[in-house]
Amino acid sequence: MVFWSDTKGSDPKRQYRWVLRVASIPAFVLKKVSKPSFTVTETEHKYLNHTYYYPGRVTWNTVELVLADPVDPDIASTVANIIRNSGYNPAQSTNDITTMSKRRAVESLGNQLEISQIDSDGAEVETWKLINPWIKDVKFGDLDYEGDDMTDVTIEIRYDWAELSNTSAPAAGVHAQGAKVWSIDK
Repeated sequence: MVFWSDTKGSDPKRQYRWVLRVASIPAFVLKKVSKPSFTVTETEHKYLNHTYYYPGRVTWNTVELVLADPVDPDIASTVANIIRNSGYNPAQSTNDITTMSKRRAVESLGNQLEISQIDSDGAEVETWKLINPWIKDVKFGDLDYEGDDMTDVTIEIRYDWAELSNTSAPAAGVHAQGAKVWSIDK
């Protein structure tokens, strides 16, 4: 069978076929998202004239979202409200001693962030669920008298780990848990 044939399921995943589900942010402002990734640390062991390497811990890397910032809905204000709901309040008085917490930061994103790739019929073929996501970094874009591009808001998301589910069976050698869900805990 040819990989690019017309048989069902042989169409490749495409970069532009995706949706992101996150509270308070409408889908039409999304421009770009990076998929989850991780790094495995290594431990080195030296013996005489040799060096051996052993796998260590898994660290999940951050995910970056790029959003257009229209006037309505105002995404810059939406993101500022998410941060405020996380517990950040610029000191209004010396009596204001509130701080951010992980619980509030995760809840401000709706406890869930999912990135789904879809096929040409709109059916999900791959979904990444970020566990305990919270906003780590926000850039409200640049202004330029010589440019006519839309203003972007770039958000970096930190999470504990991600779970991958797909509609096809995992390839040989891929660790599967439950019904087509792959996950590496923290």
